[in-house]
Amino acid sequence: MSRIPYQASDMTDAQGLADSIRKRRGGQLYNLDRMLLHSAPLARGWHGFLPAVRGELEVSKKLGELAICFVAVLNEADYEFIHHAPVFLSAGGNEAQLAALRSPEAAVVDQQLFSSVERATLKLTLEMTRSVKVSDETFAMIRSQLANEQQLVEIVGVVAAYNMVSRFLVALGVDPE
Repeated sequence: MSRIPYQASDMTDAQGLADSIRKRRGGQLYNLDRMLLHSAPLARGWHGFLPAVRGELEVSKKLGELAICFVAVLNEADYEFIHHAPVFLSAGGNEAQLAALRSPEAAVVDQQLFSSVERATLKLTLEMTRSVKVSDETFAMIRSQLANEQQLVEIVGVVAAYNMVSRFLVALGVDPE
């Protein structure tokens, strides 16, 4: 249950920000948007940054969405998981992988469900989310699995960005639609 009221779904604003978000979202404002719209600068920055994180990176969409879903599980951000699980599936993931994320320590070593690059991503995500610091071993593991430093920076950025998202959602109690 949200801790503060959402902005109205039919809200308008002088800057047209709500309309631009609606347009990007296919005509509606999500609860996340309605919470963000309490602060136009925050909403504007959010809707500039996160679409780039989700759609403009070289690192594979499947890997990025796997990390996002795992962050959601680790931080108990149901809203985030509900919105990103279908994207992970459409990017080539499967239901068994999503279910396995519910047992984090087992998922990071599951060689049957996850490839080596997926396990390295899960390990990175687990360490970044739970303790912030990443061990040298895990960093070497993920580095060896990605094609270049750009992808390495990007997957770290995805994990960091979606930890921000989940913390915002959980702290404010943003409800799934």
